[in-house]
Amino acid sequence: MPLHPAAPEDLPGLVAAYQQTTQAVIDLGRSCGDADFDLPTACPGWSVKDQISHVVGLESWLHTGETPSATVPHYAHVRNEAGRFVERSVEVRRTMLGAKVVDELETVVARRVEQFSAPEMTLETPVRGAWGPGPAGESLKTRILDIWTHEQDIRQALGRPGNLDSGGAAVFMSVLFDALPRLVARDAAIEPGNVVIFDVTGPVLGRAGVWVDPEEGGKPRGIPLFSGIAHDGDPHDTFTTITLSTDAITRRAAGRGGLDDIHFTVHGDDEVARRVLENLVFVP
Repeated sequence: MPLHPAAPEDLPGLVAAYQQTTQAVIDLGRSCGDADFDLPTACPGWSVKDQISHVVGLESWLHTGETPSATVPHYAHVRNEAGRFVERSVEVRRTMLGAKVVDELETVVARRVEQFSAPEMTLETPVRGAWGPGPAGESLKTRILDIWTHEQDIRQALGRPGNLDSGGAAVFMSVLFDALPRLVARDAAIEPGNVVIFDVTGPVLGRAGVWVDPEEGGKPRGIPLFSGIAHDGDPHDTFTTITLSTDAITRRAAGRGGLDDIHFTVHGDDEVARRVLENLVFVP
């Protein structure tokens, strides 16, 4: 079944989802006192203020191309060069007041919204992306997914849940559903002859399935179901249905916590379900 609410696909809808989730981060930041900014989050080594600093830094770099100049200490949570690059934006703001970081985010977001709302902008217009130039539509989806994930990190740390039925949540779910064939067949290495179905109970409602079938040479391939492709009806195939909420599936897919930290139910093969959920992470 399609997602409900559906993820935006047109440029105005994507800009609105981007603006809404960045504004949510700004609003959360405006509500924070000094102690709130210092609260730890699900991202190792990052406080609430660090999460906001990360969003500021990446959006600013994507807008201007200017890399912050900062020496990053040997933090345990920084494990590679990509992590070190990301950490620069956080490190350069560690001595700033949280309120000033929020002010900076508000300024950067206004410029980004203006950029994406320009009359000449289309879904295909090349813009700077984290991995190089790419179409504006794809860049917006990536940024919405990342910022909404960090918005949820901040909400969890502050104990202020929300926006689980937003455009950002729907974009996250849409991108995740598109990735399921790879995640199930390749990352979780589920054997051919298995069908894995996700029933997501909301607030973003959705159903997605992957039929694992052997390719030539015997390697498994994931075939998306409920998208115009039907299972061939083989009675020997094993069906496993995983039922969980929007919050549970997105936290798992973002790599926030383990299986014991989310609630889910399984109808079918428990071992297959656990392997899929263990390998569901697709957001760094």
